[in-house]
Amino acid sequence: MALVKISSILGLLVSGLAMTQRSLVAGSSSSCNFPAIYNFGDSNSDNTGRSAALTQIPPPYGKTNLGSPPKRFSNGHVILDFITEKLGLPYVSAYLDSIGTNFRRGANFATGGSSILPGPFSPFDLGIQVSQFKQFKSRTTELYNQGLSNCSSMSLPHPDDFSKALYTFDIGQNDLTFGFQNMTVDQIVAAIPGILNGFDAAIQQLYGEGARAFWIHNTGPIGCLPFMALPFKFRNGTLDQNGCYAYQNNVVQEFNQQLKERVDQLRNNLSIAAFTYIDVYSAKLLLISDAKNQGFVDPLNYCCGTFVPTFVMCGLPAQVNGTTIHGDACGDPQDRISWDGIHFTDAANSWIASRILTGSMSDPPAPISSACP
Repeated sequence: MALVKISSILGLLVSGLAMTQRSLVAGSSSSCNFPAIYNFGDSNSDNTGRSAALTQIPPPYGKTNLGSPPKRFSNGHVILDFITEKLGLPYVSAYLDSIGTNFRRGANFATGGSSILPGPFSPFDLGIQVSQFKQFKSRTTELYNQGLSNCSSMSLPHPDDFSKALYTFDIGQNDLTFGFQNMTVDQIVAAIPGILNGFDAAIQQLYGEGARAFWIHNTGPIGCLPFMALPFKFRNGTLDQNGCYAYQNNVVQEFNQQLKERVDQLRNNLSIAAFTYIDVYSAKLLLISDAKNQGFVDPLNYCCGTFVPTFVMCGLPAQVNGTTIHGDACGDPQDRISWDGIHFTDAANSWIASRILTGSMSDPPAPISSACP
C-alpha cells in the first residue's frame, strides 16, 4: 500500500490575527444546544493529569490558567477545554475523578497513554473507556428510574441528555507511537485496519447507547513532535523542511486517510447520526510550518523536560552518569509550540482550536456548534 505523501499546506495560512486566540475560540451560543460532552481519548484531551501509571503528574504541568494541582498534559488548556468554551459549557469533569465530581454536563474518559487497541502505555484503551461510559449511563438511568428524578441535584445528567450530547474523540496517536517503536513501516501500515476496527466497534457501541453527534479528530503529525524528531536527528538522521521525521508523518497520513474512509462508512451506515471528521493534522502542521510568522519559536524548541540521552518528565530530576538533570520549565511558554516534547502548549492548543472549531478544517465544513444531526 502506497503511503500518502506530505503535501504543502502553506496556502491554507490564515491571515488577520488581530483578535486574540482566546477571543477566536471562546463563545457561548450553540445552535445545537448540546447539554453535555462525552470525550474519549489520550493525553491530548486528558484532564485527570494522570500518567500511564495513574500517578499525578507534577508541576509545572497545568501552571497556566488552571492552577494547582495540575490536571493537563500541558502548561494550561488542552483543545477539549476550548471546545467546551466554544459551546458555552463548563470544563468536562474527568471520570476518574469521580468523588465529589459534577457530571451534569458530561464526563471525560480520556487518560494519558490510552490507545484505540489495548496497549502498553495505559490500561484505559478505547474499549475500556466505552465500557466505563456504558456503566456510567446505566447507573445514571437506574438512579433516575428509582425515583430520583432530580438528577441535577446529584450532579448527574438527565437520561434524555445522553442522546442529545456531543461525543468527541482524540485517540490513535499512541497506537502509532507504539508501532514506530516496535514495527517496520510495512507492519504498521498492515496493522492500521485492525486498529480502526477497534475504533469502528467503539462508535457502534456508543451509537447503540443512543449517541448521535460524533466529533472525531484525526491524528496529528507525530513526526513533528520533538520527542520523535530530535532523537532521529541525534542519530544523524535528516529532518524535512519543517523539522519533522517525514516517514512517520507519511504513516500518520495513511492512518488518517483510512480513518476518514471509516467515518464516511459510518456516516452512510448510521444515517440518523451526525459525524464530523476534523483534520487536526493539517491544523498542527500549518502552525509548525509557519511558526515564526505566528509568533512562535522553532517548533523543536520545547519548553521543559528532556529525552536525550534519557527521558525526564517536566518537574522531575533524574541521574545521568552521576549528574542530576532537571525537567525545569522555560520562563515563558507562550512562544513555544511544544510544552514537553510530546504535548502542545496552552498557546499552541488555543491557536489550533481557533482553526478547527470554525468548520474550515472539517468534513462536513460546519462549525462545532452545528455538529448535531
